[in-house]
Amino acid sequence: MIAVQGLTKEYGTVRALDGLSFSVNEGEILGFLGPNGAGKTTTMRILTGYMPPTAGSVSVAGYDVVEQSLEARRRIGYLPETAPLYGEMTVYDYLDFCASIRRVGNRRRAVDRVLEACDIGDVSQRHISKLSKGYRQRVGLAQALVHDPDVLVLDEPTIGLDPRQILSVRELIKGLGGERTIILSTHILPEVSQVCQRVLIINRGRIVAEDTPERLTSSLQGGTRVQLQLAQAAPEAAEMLAGVAGVRLVTPIGSDGYEVVCDGPNDPRPELAAMAVHRGWGLLEMRSASMSLEEVFIQLTTDEAAETSQGEGEALAEEVA
Repeated sequence: MIAVQGLTKEYGTVRALDGLSFSVNEGEILGFLGPNGAGKTTTMRILTGYMPPTAGSVSVAGYDVVEQSLEARRRIGYLPETAPLYGEMTVYDYLDFCASIRRVGNRRRAVDRVLEACDIGDVSQRHISKLSKGYRQRVGLAQALVHDPDVLVLDEPTIGLDPRQILSVRELIKGLGGERTIILSTHILPEVSQVCQRVLIINRGRIVAEDTPERLTSSLQGGTRVQLQLAQAAPEAAEMLAGVAGVRLVTPIGSDGYEVVCDGPNDPRPELAAMAVHRGWGLLEMRSASMSLEEVFIQLTTDEAAETSQGEGEALAEEVA
């Protein structure tokens, strides 16, 4: 559905994107991640036809976003981080206007559909300027859906929403995933784990990782992780646990908990449990642990120089746009 090949964008001497290549299958939800200044916004603007690339190509549903821009954009719904809203219009009139410029055939049916889907029917006759930030965000999502696009590009879709609204929007996005191809950019990393089937992480305008969240955490943690909770503090526990064969690292958690990282394929839990019992520490809990997506993200993107240079590129992008 989406094919990106060798995508490059330069602003003067600054290269914001450096040969990105990836694809997104029909019906797939892709999490698009990166630190500030990594090139996420630039990529999404090129994907949606807001700016041309310096080099490379992007096609959406088989249409080139530069050579066949109108056809490609007809198949894209875009929610930027700041939703394009007109405060003086009512919600219904605004969505009807969006449907008209999208040349939707049955505008009333289309507007009613997105009012229900985004749970904003109760404010349909209110002026947008009078809505809370959460409601405005949902109106922005509704305008991206009103023409029933094949592809959705969502930049921070749950920003400003309360917990109930966040859950509602997440469920909506997950439900749309089987029908539409979705690129989701967000800084709420647990949201990616809960909603996205695949994750793409960029840094300095290049792809540094691309896989499912589970495979990313498994491949990067470099060994088995086990967390233990003891019944009482044991000053000697860290040293004793570190002496178990295959244990690479022991990290205290609070006063009586430990995270143990082990190398090799063997499961260390039987020996760790036996030691806790034998030493009389009292074992309250033992469970396998894996790297969080936050830890993966930090490990792959922590680069002070990269953030500085790409921050300059994104600043230039803002000026050009």
